[in-house]
Amino acid sequence: MQIHSAIADLRAALQGRDRVVFVPTMGNLHAGHISLMEQARAHGDTVVASIFVNRLQFGPNEDFDKYPRTFQADCDKLATAGVDILFAPTESDLYPEPQEYFIEPPGIQNVLDGEFRPGHFRGVATVVTKLFNCVQPDAAVFGKKDYQQLMVIRNMTRQLALPIDIIGGETVRAEDGLALSSRNGYLSPTERAEAPRLYRELNRIRDAIRSGESDTVKLENAALAALAAAGWKSDYVAVRQQSDLSTPKGVDAPLVVLAASRLGSTRLIDNIEI
Repeated sequence: MQIHSAIADLRAALQGRDRVVFVPTMGNLHAGHISLMEQARAHGDTVVASIFVNRLQFGPNEDFDKYPRTFQADCDKLATAGVDILFAPTESDLYPEPQEYFIEPPGIQNVLDGEFRPGHFRGVATVVTKLFNCVQPDAAVFGKKDYQQLMVIRNMTRQLALPIDIIGGETVRAEDGLALSSRNGYLSPTERAEAPRLYRELNRIRDAIRSGESDTVKLENAALAALAAAGWKSDYVAVRQQSDLSTPKGVDAPLVVLAASRLGSTRLIDNIEI
């Protein structure tokens, strides 16, 4: 596996490569990330991964400084997974001068996760666009666990006419249902045992809708109450339309139920498509 930090070196290494599929990450890789690499291999000839902890998408009181950085272990995992090229820029490589031009998503950036993390999706959209320009891939894979992020990137790519296929990778879960996340490592043993409750509440909503329940607000409130009773502090539990994350007018369209909630000091997100 080749490793490059300079944009010029990356572009030189990609010269003449057949269909390039790109998987951007912030490192601290787990089995969910590796599944995205495997999906990338199925969609192209050259797999490029990136590791970059993007300061722009962290709020002033978020965990940028303590975000886990496990570069050598990540390299070993990517090499074993058959990744061809790793792009690992430093901040000075990707932001050689203060970033004054930004990609500003529309209203979708201010709902759900965006309501509680102002500026987050602006930072995501900006860095992803910049990474796209560095790698110039034919396709890119993003995990469905970050459902709103996938929606922002997919819509941005379509509206800016970027020649990149956006592929949604299925969420990988532990045996007890907890969605794999780099932030799971923050959980204490007691919190880790409690964490699958979030997934169970999402399943209850999905099962109720499949059984004919149409009052989605009642389902959301019941899940919020159940989480609160178990000591969680929730930002939201929300049933939305898959197409644009708007509030559904009924339950006939394809839906997704999303949640973000804190267990101790750890903020967990999850979702299930219906």
